[in-house]
Amino acid sequence: MTPCSRRTFLKAAGAAAAAMALPRWLAAVEPPAGRLNFVFVLMDDLGQRDVGCFGSTFYETPSIDRLAAEGMRFTSGYAACPVCSPTRASIMAGKYPARLNITNFIAGMKSGKLVPPEYRHELPLEEFTVGEAFKDGGYTTCFIGKWHLGGPEYYPDKQGFQTTVAVAAGCGGYFSPYKNFLKDTPPGEYLTDRLTDESLKFIDAAKGQPFFLYLSHYAVHIPLQAKKDLAAKYAAKAAQLPPVEAKFIPEGNVKARQVQDHPVYAAMVQSMDESVGRIMKKLEELGLADRTAIIFMSDNGGLSTAEGTPTANVPLRGGKGWLYEGGIREPLIIKWPGVTKPGARCDVPVTSTDFYPTLLEMAGLPLRPEQHVDGVSIVPLLRGGQSLPRQAIYWHYPHYANQGGSPGGVVRAGDYKLIEFYEDNRVELYNLKDDLGEKNDLAARMPDKAKELRERLARWRQEVGARMPTPTPPATQAVALAADEEASGE
Repeated sequence: MTPCSRRTFLKAAGAAAAAMALPRWLAAVEPPAGRLNFVFVLMDDLGQRDVGCFGSTFYETPSIDRLAAEGMRFTSGYAACPVCSPTRASIMAGKYPARLNITNFIAGMKSGKLVPPEYRHELPLEEFTVGEAFKDGGYTTCFIGKWHLGGPEYYPDKQGFQTTVAVAAGCGGYFSPYKNFLKDTPPGEYLTDRLTDESLKFIDAAKGQPFFLYLSHYAVHIPLQAKKDLAAKYAAKAAQLPPVEAKFIPEGNVKARQVQDHPVYAAMVQSMDESVGRIMKKLEELGLADRTAIIFMSDNGGLSTAEGTPTANVPLRGGKGWLYEGGIREPLIIKWPGVTKPGARCDVPVTSTDFYPTLLEMAGLPLRPEQHVDGVSIVPLLRGGQSLPRQAIYWHYPHYANQGGSPGGVVRAGDYKLIEFYEDNRVELYNLKDDLGEKNDLAARMPDKAKELRERLARWRQEVGARMPTPTPPATQAVALAADEEASGE
């Protein structure tokens, strides 16, 4: 049996076993009419503070603000990693990136004082994805946009998505002709608009049956490219901002932007917001708005310390590539018509592994606890509850980030967050309720709490089989340092 046929067999066997364990009415291939539809919108590199309803006063996001006014806004919504591929894998598989051994973006590798561990460069086909769960439940499934979980043999059409459009690891550019996909497109077409067009086509075609649309935008990831008229609008707006004392402040060996005033980035954010608005309008026009759940999320924090440093995450510290809140806390909104209270706010910490069981429960599909082992359904929160049966959330990022972050791990338990830095084995402890900006390290003042959380983090790493970095030989370290300095122009 070939590897592909073996994987196909394993998936089919797992699906059959799940169906056999269900009541006949739940195992039916064709669900009854009136089932809940789903539109999952995942942004790339959008920071939590990049939208109005989460605090931005420079970027304009009326559609997303309206979505929040109609649904529930999660103030402690987390990505499973401060870079993209691991978070994307956690959504698809319902597992922590460390358990999947997809702990960095595919395929990135950078050394320093430590040599990062090897990791998977694809989401294994043996993983029964959320797309497959919906397909098995009788849903029409569609994936549009950025995948970044392996090459064509691992693309979403192999992972439960019947329709796929513009799938790649990155776009290369936002104006046609595109480098990686969508040939024969109109000159000058904007990618964010095109992906939205494709989404509307899918919704039109699927309106007579339940659907699961996963729109994975390439925006607002670099390259920084926007429509000229929108960029000009925000350039004029930026010129009217009052002067600031410090536009950048030190963060490790780099600097972090403190002010949102980048015209091109702001224009990209507006185009993203218009995409959400067009989807909401289409659902209303088709009479589907009252039975379509919309989930809006980003894969990691805003880019504030490198590669153009286009945005600021203040008051959150750091950004993409960092284990501080700016790198992992996201703009999460869920609208579940008839269930979520309009304008609701939830402060309970949730993370991207939770989507898998949550979406299944919302859809009335059987849970698959053997698959989404690290996810917890947040349906109780969507119904107005105030807690979840979970003591802590964990992160493991044993890599050097392109944005300046270093290898480390995190545990958040209640209001306390501990960061362990693998290079020098030091820890930092913060009370996020009192210190959202992570400015006051409590590790020395609260040694017992630091010890408790550090031991908890170590036990979790052992449980999930997390791979750790190893010391770099001195000679190799010197070569790597010289290469980094040359690349940075120092």
